[in-house]
Amino acid sequence: MVQLFEEFCFDEDGAVTVDWVVLTAAIILVTIAAYASIQQGSDAMASSVGTFLVETPLEDLRNGLD
Repeated sequence: MVQLFEEFCFDEDGAVTVDWVVLTAAIILVTIAAYASIQQGSDAMASSVGTFLVETPLEDLRNGLD
């Protein structure tokens, strides 16, 4: 029983799995943070463009803004 416990303590096969799980979780968190940042910026830009299009007279849009 003691020998089995010692083998379990010194076995490093599971440590590699834990490393990969932690690395994968970190990559997922960074991806989520980047997505949230990009989404906020694009929502603000879309809102600005929508406001511009609604408030600009149609004739100005057809002829170009001078």
